Amino acid sequence: MTHPLVLQRLLRPLALAVALAAGLAAALPARAAPAWLTLSADALVVLQRMVPQTQVLGQAEVAVARPLAPRSAALEAATETIVAVEVDDQWLEMLSLMVHRELQRCGGYVFHASRAEALATLHRLSGSPAEPTAVGPAPSYAIDNATQILPLMPLLQASHLMATVDSLPAFQNRRYNSTHGVAASDWLAERWRTLIPATRRDARVVQITHAGWPQKSVMVEILGTTRADEMVVLGGHLDSIAPGTIEGSRAPGADDNASGIASLTEVIRVMMAGGYRPSRTLRFIAYAAEEVGLRGSGEIAADFLGRADKVVGVMQLDMTAFQGDSTDIWLYTDYTNAAQNAFLATLVSRYLPGYTVGYSACGYACSDHASWHTRGFRASFPHEASNANYNRAIHTVDDVTAIFGNDPQHMLKFTKLALVYAVELGTLPRGSRGALAAR
Repeated sequence: MTHPLVLQRLLRPLALAVALAAGLAAALPARAAPAWLTLSADALVVLQRMVPQTQVLGQAEVAVARPLAPRSAALEAATETIVAVEVDDQWLEMLSLMVHRELQRCGGYVFHASRAEALATLHRLSGSPAEPTAVGPAPSYAIDNATQILPLMPLLQASHLMATVDSLPAFQNRRYNSTHGVAASDWLAERWRTLIPATRRDARVVQITHAGWPQKSVMVEILGTTRADEMVVLGGHLDSIAPGTIEGSRAPGADDNASGIASLTEVIRVMMAGGYRPSRTLRFIAYAAEEVGLRGSGEIAADFLGRADKVVGVMQLDMTAFQGDSTDIWLYTDYTNAAQNAFLATLVSRYLPGYTVGYSACGYACSDHASWHTRGFRASFPHEASNANYNRAIHTVDDVTAIFGNDPQHMLKFTKLALVYAVELGTLPRGSRGALAAR
């Protein structure tokens, strides 16, 4: 059943979209710099209506895997047209808002630092199968760490999830380029520091500076005991967006994506409270600037390509609070890793009995998992609903806790999944730890 607030937004007339465009255009800066994007063909249509002079640099047909039918785990091979363009950067936030409004999906584009990088990405995508060769060591995906997981599960508390979700929307907005977005990053870094006991010398909080904007990404690192050079990444974006000026717009972002950050926060808290020490290094990352082309995660994923430590797997939590379907957990199959998706479905069956799993697709660059996948990392994106039924109030002033009934129970499902994923993948199989450590 569609929530009344969501239905209200779906029924608003086209005139509101025109007013939105006019209001945003009035707020645009007088001077702009060039920006290079790769984006889906339907997002290009939206952009060209906004900016007819958009320069198209090239295009490619990209292989993707999509469900044969709604909810189906059976997949079919398909292609998606991806285009590289050059446009003034003043249009990026408006593009994000209008793609959501007109196409009923998120993003659809990736920001690149140069024309060469955009074209190189297009070339890389055109030559990759739907399942590209994975970067980093392949895990076994064995389910064999129940003794580590079962004592931690009861420590998860829904009230803690709501506390985080209530705190982040208290900021006026969390734009990547606003003082509020900077303050939200600082608040989260301090919040995560309070979760780490002084005795845990293996854990630390780092704020990651980005050269192109003031908001920092935030990372918790828990060093592995026997295989610190291999890591598991769990992430979600910190920023939020809604129409209006940089400082004055109201963008609570309760579902998008305070909910994902709340799940990460609770997993960190439980691991510290339960004394869990991973074999592999764990990194929990709150990305900056997701809403304007996956910029924070793009820089971080690119950095990891050149590092000595290797990424075993990546999970993205972006919108986990609004249950738009009767199915509990949706796994998106395009721009994700099929083997890791199957692992997640097995984790649900093993540790979360009674929860149902469905499969959907969201198109190019719908969240930060795409930053990792397009560079070859094994990434997955468990989501609150199918792409047809996710929370349509996002990117507006209505993305508040009331949209999901002030109820954290749907968030709790994803928090449980994140915990079991991190522990199962972060803990080496019994009997192999010593041998692996000596390798």
